[in-house]
Amino acid sequence: MARSTAQSTTPSQARTVRVLTMNVFGPGNPDWDRRHPLIGETIRALDPDVVALQEVPVDAPEVLERLIGPGYHLTHFSRPSDDGVAGTLATRWPHRLVTEIDLRISNRSRRTLPWCAAVLVELVTPLGPMLVAHHKPSWPLPFELEREAQAVLVARAIEEHIGSRDVHALVLGDFDAAPDSASMRFWRGRRPSQHLSVCYQDAWEYAHPDDPGHTFELTNPLVRDGEFGTAVSRRIDHVLVRSGLRGPTLAVADCRRVLDRPVDGVWASDHYGVVVDLVAPPR
Repeated sequence: MARSTAQSTTPSQARTVRVLTMNVFGPGNPDWDRRHPLIGETIRALDPDVVALQEVPVDAPEVLERLIGPGYHLTHFSRPSDDGVAGTLATRWPHRLVTEIDLRISNRSRRTLPWCAAVLVELVTPLGPMLVAHHKPSWPLPFELEREAQAVLVARAIEEHIGSRDVHALVLGDFDAAPDSASMRFWRGRRPSQHLSVCYQDAWEYAHPDDPGHTFELTNPLVRDGEFGTAVSRRIDHVLVRSGLRGPTLAVADCRRVLDRPVDGVWASDHYGVVVDLVAPPR
């Protein structure tokens, strides 16, 4: 399996948009005092334009600035857990909140994560107008029925909002779903659901078609010794690019994992980050 670590680089072209998603395994989990400075240092070195973070203390702006850096425009999920943890979406350029979709669509999903939701924002980037959806479906392994229905709900909202406009769209986050799951097959155009079909390009699949690219794997002691230690390694953190009639409207110039190995003995999170550089297609 290919390995990578963050480097102190910025996007190589002026017309590149760099996006990052990462579940940071929030402050209620072990070793936070050593882990979160490493995460913040890595994110600032990457200098992303769009950042989707999960399990962050959204009621602690000073912690968010240490994680992401200054000068970003942030929209948080509006229903954090009792400890103040939820997801946040940060963009380099100002954005407009389009909607927040409550994804607690069943009795059992309402009993798990309060910030099970999708936040949709629209902004203008060097690549043109862009709709970004930070997607956090249900996490329990047996809840793929909900995850597929949640995917359809968010995809339908994106299609209705974009309509016939020339707008790029990204969906990113901790999907808690592997590429062969029903929800991810729906997102990637492998199957319709509820009389809707869409097609989003999986950035990792495009850049590394022969690499499973696990982002939640048992070689990480935070996974192996945690609540999912009996499960299999999976790729569950994704960046998806919406396709038009003939293919994705943006090209994936680069896609890699970050913080996928310990640094000075510290594992940053139980998830690895995924960073993607997007550019205009050649034609």
